[in-house]
Amino acid sequence: MSLMKQGRLSDDWLGHETQAGEFVRLDSQFRNWITPDGTPGQSGEGGFAAEAGRYHLYVSHACPWAHRSLIFRHLKGLEDLISISVVHPDMGDKGWSFAQDYVGTTGDTLYNLSYVNELYARADRDYSGIVTVPILWDKQRQTIVNNESSEIIRMFNHAFDHLTGNSQDYYPEELHTEIDTINALIYDRINNGVYKTGFAQTQSAYEKHFGELFDALGIIESRLAQQRYLCGTQITEADWRLFTTLIRFDAVYYGHFKCNHQRIIDYPNLFNFMLELYQHPGIAETTHMDHIKYHYYHSHYQINPTRIVPQGPWQDLWQTHDRGRFV
Repeated sequence: MSLMKQGRLSDDWLGHETQAGEFVRLDSQFRNWITPDGTPGQSGEGGFAAEAGRYHLYVSHACPWAHRSLIFRHLKGLEDLISISVVHPDMGDKGWSFAQDYVGTTGDTLYNLSYVNELYARADRDYSGIVTVPILWDKQRQTIVNNESSEIIRMFNHAFDHLTGNSQDYYPEELHTEIDTINALIYDRINNGVYKTGFAQTQSAYEKHFGELFDALGIIESRLAQQRYLCGTQITEADWRLFTTLIRFDAVYYGHFKCNHQRIIDYPNLFNFMLELYQHPGIAETTHMDHIKYHYYHSHYQINPTRIVPQGPWQDLWQTHDRGRFV
């Protein structure tokens, strides 16, 4: 496929298209599942058994979807089983790059490729879909297992338990319906809502999604006034899926995406919830605000043509939170 349309980065390359001024996210296309014994999962083909050292995760520290996968890799003790490569935070005309001139990048530690699109071509030379991260790669079969973050975190949640002994379940069976319901609201109105607001190309599209975003944040603020986590007393995947948007909100989405009705710090329950999750052991180490700010402000030149990356806001993410009242 051509990377360029009318002299600029193709919308497809960014993982979306625009219809009537509205941002429309395109679906991921590699949808195989790692399972404990390699039997087929919910989609795709079988043959992807959970094995130590077999799989590799390609991520961007800037991307909230990739951040989810890094969080679950940590929570489930998979760091020694699943290796990683970290792309450059700037997305240029050829998409995500493996350049290493920015602190925290690794290059492509498997094949020394220059761009992520080359990895997709390695998996399928005729591939013509979106080129996104995270990418879960099978080193044995030399192909992409899955590039849908919501499915990658479900695999990490369970498939490797027999190898790690970590049986912590962030998607317990008794909460499936509740988690799926709250996930649907959060994904449509908040996780993807900030993008639908920020990438809107008409005033009407912007105002529509702006309203839906802040209505949803109000619903979650009220919910968290009554309980510690989104689905009650235990932390679940729903909490982590919300967290990766919240942690980026005040620094990026509020200004860059014009989501400026309120900041997260202006919502007492959402803010303290975010602080608790950030302070969860090991999570701060998965959060790279320098990559986050550089990517959004420097890559989205349609929105920020000067590519100036703001110095602020300064955020004290280690201040004491009040979530302990729900213990």
